[in-house]
Amino acid sequence: MNIIADKNIPYLKGIAEQYGNVTYLDGADFSHEAIKNADTLIVRTVTRFDEAILKGTNVRLICSATIGYDHIDTAYCDAHGIVWKNAPGSNSSSVRQYIVSALITIARKNGFDLNGKTIGIVGVGNVGKKVGEACEMLGMKALLNDPPRQAAEGDDSFVRLEQIMDEADIITFHTPLTKEGEYKTYHLADHAFFSALKKKPIIINSARGGIVDTAAIKKALKENLIAGAVVDCWENEPLIDLEYMNLADIATPHIAGYSADGKANATRMSLASIADFYGLSKEPISQIKVPVPANPVIDLNDFSKSANPVYDVLLQTYNPMGDFSRLKATPSDFKQLRNRYPSRREYSAYTVKNVSGSDLELLNNWGFFIS
Repeated sequence: MNIIADKNIPYLKGIAEQYGNVTYLDGADFSHEAIKNADTLIVRTVTRFDEAILKGTNVRLICSATIGYDHIDTAYCDAHGIVWKNAPGSNSSSVRQYIVSALITIARKNGFDLNGKTIGIVGVGNVGKKVGEACEMLGMKALLNDPPRQAAEGDDSFVRLEQIMDEADIITFHTPLTKEGEYKTYHLADHAFFSALKKKPIIINSARGGIVDTAAIKKALKENLIAGAVVDCWENEPLIDLEYMNLADIATPHIAGYSADGKANATRMSLASIADFYGLSKEPISQIKVPVPANPVIDLNDFSKSANPVYDVLLQTYNPMGDFSRLKATPSDFKQLRNRYPSRREYSAYTVKNVSGSDLELLNNWGFFIS
């Protein structure tokens, strides 16, 4: 078969070729002319796949190495026999790691304890569920809001958005971006949302830029309606709002889900979709190997003077301030900062030594290997 793949999808080269003839393109170079003879596409979110690009092509299968799929016109694909697949949950642990590190960083910056704080989690799919579990491990109270799930499951553990707006010290969004329908999320956090907040929460967006109205959150920050912002996803990427970036406590170039583990998972899932669709072997997928961290062993004794050494271990695996510094230095390099993102490993890639007492159980629960 003829496969066209985004050249910035990692761990693909040398393995995808075992399934067919592969051409690699930059995401911006996908066009009707470029893909017309392809049977299969392996893509990211940088290109819109709709009638304009797909009509009259040979494309039978689109595999997006992302959890989101709003860049695919699913209605058009379904109506024209084009199968589409995304990679749900592939980077959920990566986003969890990002949120945990952001919470620790901003708590230390503002001088408060996460233990006992209330966090509102809007969207409780693969990512939101893991974020909720992580926040509870940090001693936080998690309020879960997911109207589509609540309607489908009748689960009374979910709360209304209004309760989160009344009670949450921190609000984090983990919904897809939908612009119409009963559960529209586009500009869910708008001027009315910020004006109705009872507390002054910190707002985190690591889902989709359009969930938060940029003009509205800038106004809320300037008028002290909210205590701060952590921004990973932006409207009009890669042309981000520089004033918004400078108002944020932490600003990063849409990399929350960019751990090496998450990327590898997404690539594996895309290749598995190809194997399933064409009835091919999945054996080549096992050849994907993720590099070990540069410093895979963390010594807990290094943080003996810390008030919370477990926090320091978590930050040792990922500290968002490095990404924040790089983005602030060259915001025009937003796309390159994503495409050339350094390898980041999740907790399970690290060994912690000199652990004892209650820290042993805590670090084990986070997924670290204990020496």
